[in-house]
Amino acid sequence: QVQLVESGGELVQAGGSLRLSCAASGGIFINYAMGWFRQAPGKEREFVSAISRLGSYTYYADSVKGRFTISRDNAKNTVYLQMNRLKPEDTAVYYCAADLRFSHDASREESAYDYWGQGTQVTVSS
Repeated sequence: QVQLVESGGELVQAGGSLRLSCAASGGIFINYAMGWFRQAPGKEREFVSAISRLGSYTYYADSVKGRFTISRDNAKNTVYLQMNRLKPEDTAVYYCAADLRFSHDASREESAYDYWGQGTQVTVSS
């Protein structure tokens, strides 16, 4: 059983920055591709970013490309999402997820992920 715990979400002004963290336990972190997804009020959950097991491949939604950066520290069993130049439309609950398929790549698809965290709220004020 893999446990994922997100942190770092808070209220921030537009143009500001936040770094989200997702700490994993209960498994072999280096075996998992990791993803970040978000869900805004009244909307479906959507892909934000993903990173492969060794960090060789990273992917971003078009809406965050150039503003967000995903990274991971396999020694700390943690994946990060650095979010810069935040916009009010970035307001959402952000979830991290683990893909246990032991692939060299990472997926944009929710269905590829086996474990999910509880989420952390990011609110961007205008």
